[in-house]
Formats: sequence, structure tokens, C-alpha cells
Amino acid sequence: MKVIVVVLSFNSKKYIKECLDSLVLQKGVEVVVVEGGSTDGSKEYLRENFNKLKLIEIKKNLGYAGGNNVGLQYALDNKADYVWIVNPDIVVAPGALEEMTKIMESDDKVAVVAPKIYFAAGYEFHKDKYKKKDLGRVIWYAGAENDWDNVFARHFGIDQVDKGQFDKETEVGYASGSSMLLRADVLQKTGLIDERYFLYYEENDLCQRIKSIGYKLMYAPKSIAWHKVGQAAGIGSPFADYYITRNRLLFGFKWAPFRTKLALFRESLKMIITGRPWQRKGVLDFYLGNFGCGSYA
Repeated sequence: MKVIVVVLSFNSKKYIKECLDSLVLQKGVEVVVVEGGSTDGSKEYLRENFNKLKLIEIKKNLGYAGGNNVGLQYALDNKADYVWIVNPDIVVAPGALEEMTKIMESDDKVAVVAPKIYFAAGYEFHKDKYKKKDLGRVIWYAGAENDWDNVFARHFGIDQVDKGQFDKETEVGYASGSSMLLRADVLQKTGLIDERYFLYYEENDLCQRIKSIGYKLMYAPKSIAWHKVGQAAGIGSPFADYYITRNRLLFGFKWAPFRTKLALFRESLKMIITGRPWQRKGVLDFYLGNFGCGSYA
């Protein structure tokens, strides 16, 4: 069994070390870092401190979609059985990969497995409401489903302290792209991540394509990771406003029920008038077909 881990780095110098240190402790993996044109010294830092890892340098930021596709294609070209996408603001526990592969190996119809993901201690949305001993045990992802009425993915257990309430292996409707193990031969069938999205909703689109050809997405509660939420894009930023708005429309008009598409259309018209500046631009770019990096370049 050959597993290749893909970590996309873009201006991640401040936090990528902990991620890579945790990955090299996993048994039997090859770690590939795709360096996406960082301007913060990440490229030089990776060369100096992780020179034993495979480093693929690309000249510009291709977003989550395009950057990870470089790593996914490398994995497919090098005959990986499984590809594990891990964001640089993720830290994984020892044995995290082993627990996911157990589920993958148990059923050849399982094509995606995602771990239980906690907020990294101090990165919780409402960290002041938790006891100190609970920090690092607050759930960010314990499986998820799509709310097709509103075109949002709903994480199970988010903001809850883990007390074992999400310890059952479960088939899910959406696997978080911050840490997801993929069956390589299924990627050969579906194709890679749709680069029109650039960032946000792209992994959900891939999940739906995988489900549409008869495969399952699973949640692995014994596989543990921690997420330094908001490091890459920021929470509530103009950057997020633009890509979430545009890509929610792209995703919704492709996958949502007809009545939801009508609601999305009405909502988009209202947002052109009342939305924040980059939300308005996101709507316009959707209708103009300006995808990929789009106007936020």
C-alpha cells in the first residue's frame, strides 16, 4: 500500500513546521510539499529545514484547487494507492493515517475518509467559554452533511467539547478538505479538483462527484487532527467574502435541488444591491463566468 501525502504551502512559514513534523511520524508515507509561490520566505524555509521531503515548486498561487492538483497528479503518476491531502494549518496525531486506512481497506466502495478534527488549542471560535483543560478537545469536524436548502456544509459537533458523543464510524455527505484520504483509482475516474473554484467548495464538489459514481465518504473518529482555523484565508475577510459567495453559486447551481437554485438566484440578485463589496463582485463574476483566481488577483 503506497500513500502519498500532499501539503500545499502558500505563505505558511509561521505554522507549517508543526504540520510536517506530525506527518513524518506517520508510518509508510511519502510527504510531498507543493510550494505555491509564497512571498513570506516559505520556499527558502522549506528548502533549509525539510530538504528530505519532496518539494514541488510552482511559480504562482493556484489556489487550493490548482495547487493540490499538482500534488494529486504527482501521486497518480507515481502509482499511489491513496493520496492524503493535508492543509499546512493541520497537525495530525500519531496513528491518524493508520486509522483512516483501516476504514478504507475494509470496503472497496469507500473512496474518501476524513478524521475527527479539533480546533487547535487557542483557535476555537469561542475559546473564552471553555475550561482550560478542554482546549484542544473542542470539535471542529466530526463528520458533516450538506444543507441543500441553504447550500452550506454543516459540521457535526462543531464547538462541542468531545465527550465521546461522536465516536462512531459514519458515512457522511461531505469530507473536509483540510484533511482527507482519497482512493487514487477513484480519482482516475472522477478527475481531479475543479480549478474553477480556486478556493472554497472545491473539495465538496469533488466529494459529490465521487458519491455520484457510487462511492462512499466516511468519518474516522479514531483518527485525530487539530486545525489552526483561519490561518490561510482569515475568517470573515474580503477574500473569504469573494470566493465563498461566487463558489457557493457555482456549487449550488450544479448540485442543489431545483427549488434551491431558484432561491439562490433570488438571493444573488438581492446581494448585488445589499451585499458587502466583495460579495457583490463574487456574484457578478459568477454570472460573467470569471472563475479560477477571478477578480481577487
